Amino acid sequence: MSWTSGSMVAFDLETTGTDIETDRIVTGALVRLDPDGNPAEERTWLVDPGILIPAQAIAIHGITTEHARTHGAPTASVITEITQAITEVLSSGTALVVMNARYDLSLLDRECRRHNVTPLTERLEAMPSPVIDPLVLDKHADQYRKGRRNLQALCAHYGVPLDDAHNAAADAAAAARTARRLGEKYSSIGSLPLADLHDLQVRAAAEQAASLQRYLRRTSDATAYVESAWPVIPFSREELGPLTRG
Repeated sequence: MSWTSGSMVAFDLETTGTDIETDRIVTGALVRLDPDGNPAEERTWLVDPGILIPAQAIAIHGITTEHARTHGAPTASVITEITQAITEVLSSGTALVVMNARYDLSLLDRECRRHNVTPLTERLEAMPSPVIDPLVLDKHADQYRKGRRNLQALCAHYGVPLDDAHNAAADAAAAARTARRLGEKYSSIGSLPLADLHDLQVRAAAEQAASLQRYLRRTSDATAYVESAWPVIPFSREELGPLTRG
């Protein structure tokens, strides 16, 4: 039976920015979808990130610093819950769908390390697997299609409704539905066992990073570097941002 016909669990974060080493989690969601695509279970979190939420981030997800400080839980308790929940999902052999997993799972890893919470890789004693990343799969399956490939663009391309973009639960559910559509459209993806699908994405993500790096070095920056690791970028203690409150 194809993975596209089973239940799915999807994960999404909304954050203070786009730097995995210094930015923080603001909201998170873990959503289990039935085979028909309807949510069967949903867990959401609101975090007090301990730093000011920049105006650019507020404009995207709508969570202000005041709201997060008043209603959010401490980061350490939230990331402990999130990491344990994801560990249980992956330990059961269920795939975790994450749009741009390299970002969300790496930021979660850094938050764990910043707050002395055992990271996902240590709990699993391996890289998180199996992970399904619609971004990596779409680039692999339709390499030369022009245009944006963010979640909204992929939802539009594959006919997946997304009524509340940048709400973590809505984005997680939409990512899972997009992954299913990808697997249904491309039999070379949908027919793979989950372990093989995960390995395909490791290779595809590295190839995509190398291609982008070559392009950047040729057109704009001779020293450009694009990270190839997926789904978690290896940790370097020198790059981890400090625990601060603004």
